[in-house]
Order: sequence, then structure tokens, then C-alpha cells
Amino acid sequence: MQVVSSYGAALSEHPDSASAAGEVIGEILEAVGPSPDLAVLFASASHREAVGDLADAIHQALAPAALLGATAVSVIGGPVEAQERPAVSLWAAARCPARSIRLEPVRGSGGWALGGMPVDGEGTLLVLPDPFSFPSETLLDAGSAMRVVGGLASAAGRPGDNRLVLGQQVFSDGAVGVLLDPGVEVRTVVSQGCRPIGQPFTVTKAEGNIVSEMGGRTAVDRLRETLLGLDEADRSLLAKGLHIGIVIDEHQSDFDRGDFLIRGLIGADEETGALAVGESVGVGTTLQFQVRDAATADEDLRELMAGASAGSALVFTCNGRGTRLFEGPNHDAAVVHEALDRAPVAGMFCAGEFGPVAGRNFLHGFTASVVLFP
Repeated sequence: MQVVSSYGAALSEHPDSASAAGEVIGEILEAVGPSPDLAVLFASASHREAVGDLADAIHQALAPAALLGATAVSVIGGPVEAQERPAVSLWAAARCPARSIRLEPVRGSGGWALGGMPVDGEGTLLVLPDPFSFPSETLLDAGSAMRVVGGLASAAGRPGDNRLVLGQQVFSDGAVGVLLDPGVEVRTVVSQGCRPIGQPFTVTKAEGNIVSEMGGRTAVDRLRETLLGLDEADRSLLAKGLHIGIVIDEHQSDFDRGDFLIRGLIGADEETGALAVGESVGVGTTLQFQVRDAATADEDLRELMAGASAGSALVFTCNGRGTRLFEGPNHDAAVVHEALDRAPVAGMFCAGEFGPVAGRNFLHGFTASVVLFP
């Protein structure tokens, strides 16, 4: 008698969409069996025009209660990251009840609103938006009662070229998602891959995302002071970009990795001494400069995954990671796969990743956001 699992994940790198569909569906049927509660499809850009056919084939052969999917520049299956090459990844869960949700932005006199947003939403919302047409910040504001995970479709460089799947429907805008039943106790790991440098400073003058003073001195002075205190190794990392860490829980007395929301340092004005950062910052907020490199990102993800126990995982990693950050291929997928004792893993490279930090939902960049299923 065939023994089936609660989860399955399959990857095909066949360039023909019909052949790729047959390969991943066959593996999922063998691993999970027919009629799973949830299936999630990730397809590379080369399969974009066949996404509807992929969804139809999955419904015909698997008959999942809910099907979610998106196109991406690269997809993940098991320990493999099929980076910028033809690939289809399919993940399925047998005991994971979920409600399908189609989110459409509606502009009103007071700003954006989201049509289709569940008013009784609790638990975890797994969402895949199109970055060109969906106001992600509106989702984060509206979904505060829910844990929001997932990532932005990344297969397109212009509006209208991404594909989103919900059931047997295919969309090129908005967002698709599933609201997981509250009884499905998922956990999350959000690896931002940065390391703080220098000392933390309290913002003493700011407006919006412009920080003028930190600790009573100009922000540029504080940046210069921090850079002068770095050793040669850390200074060499600055060529790869300098970031700012915004402390999330101000009640802490000490701050380390994981205590910050990481945002980019957009620019500096020597004349005014102000810094522009990628997030609005209020007076009284604690900031600390941050560096990111492959070694730090590797250490961060491994530490967060150490001791993790899960039946399966979905990985939403930034399209700036992979071989663009690490020396070898398959880094994030392999770390998660190994940490979970080779449990089924699937996912995609994203144009932005959703994941909670310190109990609050955020949209991240350069992050690996991992959803762990029981």
C-alpha cells in the first residue's frame, strides 16, 4: 500500500510546459495523493503564457481544494534554486485548509483600499501580489490582525507581464492569496542578512524619511563617525551597500541582529547633514547602520533555522540573493532543506518578501522569508 505524506514538493526544469506539468504533478500525486487542501505553483518567465494550462492540468489531475501561484524570475524546489532558467515548482499540503482570496486595489478619496480583504481575517495570509499594480503597504495596514507572508511576483520588468493564479483563474494584476485556517499553526523565519556596525543612535530630528539629527548631531556626522571606526574588512563591505536598521521594540536595552527592520540608505546631503532612508522615521526612534555580505547572510539564515522543526516549508527569497549574493548556487534552498532534514521545500525569488518581525508585518528586500508548516 502506498504511504502518502502531508506535504510534497516537486521541481521540473523541462523547457516544455506540458512536460514540466506532467513531471511535477506525477511527483505530487506519488507524495501526497489526490485532492490536497492546498497547492502552490511557481513558474519561471519562460512558462508565462502556459500558466493557465498548468493550472488546468493541476486541477484535472490533483483537484486541490485551493490553488495559488505566481510567475517568478527563479523558482525553488527541494535544495535547488533554478535561477533564471526554465522551471516549474509545485508544492502541496494534504491537511492545510485554506480560503482563496482575490485582492484588488480600489482608489478612493482617502487613498487605496483593498477589495476582497477578509473582514474576519485571523491567522496567516499567504499572498502573491503583482508589484506594478498592488499597493503592498495598504495590505500591511489592513491586515494587522493577520500574519502576512509570501512575496511579490518577479518574472516581469513591466506592468502586465506577471501572471498570478487563483484556482483556475489567471490574473496579471492585483494579488492572489489564501487565508490559512487558524488551526494550521505555521511559524516564520525572516532572515534579513544584515549585521549592525558602530553604535545605535536616537533620532533627534526627522521628517518623513529624512533624518536630520541622530543623538544631537547631524546624521551625516554620525555616519562619518561610524565609518571612521570600522576595520578594513567592514569598510570593504560598504561597496556592496550601506543599510540602516530601525529598532522595532524600543523597550529593549541592547540590540542585535533580528531586532531591526532593515531599510536602504538612499542618499546623503552634505550641506544639510541629513540622510534619506527607505522608511518614515519618527523622532525618538533608534537607528543603527548595517552592512550586508554573503558571510553575514549565510550565518544569519543558518542561526535562525538552527533547531527548526517543520513538516515542510515555503521559501520566499529576494531576487538579489542567489548567485548575485553568494558564491555558489542554491544557498537559501539548501540551508532550509538541510535544516528541516530534507522535508519538502518549494518557493520563489521575489521582488519583495512579506514576513513578520517582532510580531509586526513588513515588506522586506534582500530577505529570505521562510514559512514553516507543522
